[in-house]
Amino acid sequence: MTICVDCRMINASGIGVYLRECLPFLLKSANSFLLLGDADILKSFKKNVENTVIIGCNIKPFSAGELFFFPKQIAKHINTAGCYYSPFFNIPKGIKIPVFTTIHDIIFPDLPELTSRLGLAARMWFYRRAFRHSKKIFTVSEFSKSRIKHYSKNFAPVIVTHSAIQPHFLKYRKENINIKKKEHIIFIGNVKQHKGLNYLLEAFCLAKSEGLPHQLVIIGSKDNFRTVDNTIIKKINSLDPEAVQFTGFISGEKLMDCLSAAVLLVQPSLYEGFGLPPLESMILGTQALISDIPVFKEIYKDFPVMFFRAGDTDDLKEKLLSILCNKKPGRIKLPEDLKKRYTFEKTSKIVLAHLEDK
Repeated sequence: MTICVDCRMINASGIGVYLRECLPFLLKSANSFLLLGDADILKSFKKNVENTVIIGCNIKPFSAGELFFFPKQIAKHINTAGCYYSPFFNIPKGIKIPVFTTIHDIIFPDLPELTSRLGLAARMWFYRRAFRHSKKIFTVSEFSKSRIKHYSKNFAPVIVTHSAIQPHFLKYRKENINIKKKEHIIFIGNVKQHKGLNYLLEAFCLAKSEGLPHQLVIIGSKDNFRTVDNTIIKKINSLDPEAVQFTGFISGEKLMDCLSAAVLLVQPSLYEGFGLPPLESMILGTQALISDIPVFKEIYKDFPVMFFRAGDTDDLKEKLLSILCNKKPGRIKLPEDLKKRYTFEKTSKIVLAHLEDK
C-alpha cells in the first residue's frame, strides 16, 4: 500500500514534533510512502529508505492556494496513493483518496474569546471541512476526542493517538542525572489567555510578599507580553529585577538545561489538548504543579504531579509556598512504566493500523 503523508508543517512547533517523531516509525513499515513538502527538508527522512518518494510542494497549509489553486499534477500524484494522512486538519483541493487527519485540540469553539468572530468562523469552516472529508480523525487525548465528537456530531470516528516525550529528553536525563538544582520556578508556553500565565504571575507576586525566595523563569519572550493585564506588568515591575526572568525562545539542550535545573515547573493552563511540559519536566527529574483541568487529570493520572484549582490564584499561591518553603522538593525519578506510557512508537502503530485498515 502507498500512503501519502503531508509533511509541509514538519518544522512547526507542536505539530512538527508530532510528525517528525512519528514519521521514522511509519517509514519502517512495509508500505510505500509519498512525502509532501519541502524536498530539501524531507531528504533526510528518505535517506536509506527505498520505499519513499518526495513530492516537492511549497503551497502553504490553510491558504487560498491549497483550497482553490492546488496544482493538479501534485493532486494527481497524491491520488495514486491508497490514502492521504495530514498531521493537522488541512486538506488540499482535489484529493480523491481516503483522508485521515489529526486535530490536536478544538480550543477556539470551546474558548471563542480567544479570537474574533471572523477568526472563529474561519476556523470552524476548516474544522467542519475536516469533519466532512476525513474517514477517521486522530487526536491526542480522550478530552480532545470528546470535544471533537461534540462539534462533529460523530461525522467520523475519532481515535486517540497520544502525544509523547521526545527520545532526547530520556537520553539527556541519563547523561545529566546529577545536575545541580537552582531556586527556579519554570513556566513554558506563550502568553495567550488559556495558558494561565496571568494567574501564575499574580500567585507568584503574592508568594514573594510572603517570603518565597525563588525566581520565576518564563520560557518565552517579554516582547510578546501584550495579552496580560497592565496591573500584572506593574506587579512584576514592583518586584526585584531578578525576581522574573524571560529567556526568550529557547529549544533543545538549553530548554532541557533549564527544566532539569529548576525545582518546580508550574503549568497553570485553563485549556490544553494534551499538555506536554509537565511530562518533559518529570522525565528530567523536576516536579510539576499543574492546574486541575480535565485533560491534565486524564493524562497525568498515576503521575507524581501536584494539582491546584485552575484559575484560583490563592490556591496556587498556597501550593507554591507549601511546596517550596516547607517540603523543599528534590529530584524525582519516574518509574519505567510511566516513562513509557506515552511514546511516539505507540502512537505511530495506532496511526498506521488505521491507515492500513482503510
